[in-house]
Amino acid sequence: MNAKLACAKCGVAARSGHALGSPTAYGEGLLYGIFAAVVSMAVYAGFTIVTHFYLGYVGIAVGWLIGGAMMKGSTGVGGPRFQFAAAVHTYASVSLAAIPIRVVAFLGIGDMNWSREIAPLALWGLASPLLSLQYPVFGFVGLILLIAGMRIAWRMTAARRLAVDGPHTVVVA
Repeated sequence: MNAKLACAKCGVAARSGHALGSPTAYGEGLLYGIFAAVVSMAVYAGFTIVTHFYLGYVGIAVGWLIGGAMMKGSTGVGGPRFQFAAAVHTYASVSLAAIPIRVVAFLGIGDMNWSREIAPLALWGLASPLLSLQYPVFGFVGLILLIAGMRIAWRMTAARRLAVDGPHTVVVA
């Protein structure tokens, strides 16, 4: 496969289009993707809190970082499960970055029952890309850039095509 020697079982699996890799490839890819999503969310939220600039292009960078991290964690194994997870991580990272931004805005209010506010804040965060459509140009552009980031993550985590030739007969001299 891809000019490397492989066993017959791996050759059959590669010909049928199944992803090859260790049983933990998906778990490790998922772990790397979650880490990249959390770091991306923290950096985006921190940047926005400090500068008060909302940059939609961050969605593209987040998708690229998460896709790359998942492929690094899975040692290059991709496929539909990886693609779905990468797209969800990208959406969650960008949308949930709105929560720390909102929390900083609420800090000046004073007495707030944070335990009662956690669930509504999380739902608001997940819906924030759609809620931003109340500002037509800003919201639409931000949503398109988020979708572009999700698409980048999706494409980066696609299964790799393997060139399989053989089986070759072994000649003993």
